[in-house]
Amino acid sequence: MIHPLRLALAALVVATASSTPALAQKGGEPLESTLVARKVVVAEGRESLVDAADARPGDVIEYVATYRNTGKDAIRGLKATLPIPPQTEFIPGSARPAKAQASLDGKAFADMPLRRKTTRNGQAIEESVPWREYRAIRWDAGDLAAGGSLPFTIRVRVIDERN
Repeated sequence: MIHPLRLALAALVVATASSTPALAQKGGEPLESTLVARKVVVAEGRESLVDAADARPGDVIEYVATYRNTGKDAIRGLKATLPIPPQTEFIPGSARPAKAQASLDGKAFADMPLRRKTTRNGQAIEESVPWREYRAIRWDAGDLAAGGSLPFTIRVRVIDERN
């Protein structure tokens, strides 16, 4: 049986890799991306990062996507997107760089925290969207110089869908 988190990690790698050509389509810029997923372990008040393959509900996973310009010219208007895997929830305040936007569908992005309009007891209200519903984080990275690279980081918590 395939471990659900391993399947989610594989989906995240595919989603990140498949988004890379879209970022480079404008002029065929050579943009490469790498993704590293590590479990955050705290022992004696100190954090360390270890292999995430055995992550269980409650564990925190840190994803670092690094975008690298292998070309001779700057890439203009880079937008870096990190999908949030199924069975995980985004940890608020973990996005680095901090100025990032979030999405519920991976298409429409807005500043965090996300808000939505709903009706409760016959009254129209606006409420915060639970972090668990966030599906992607995006950064407007601006220009990426030739030979340059930029890291983008988020943390998520593995959730137990049975609860």
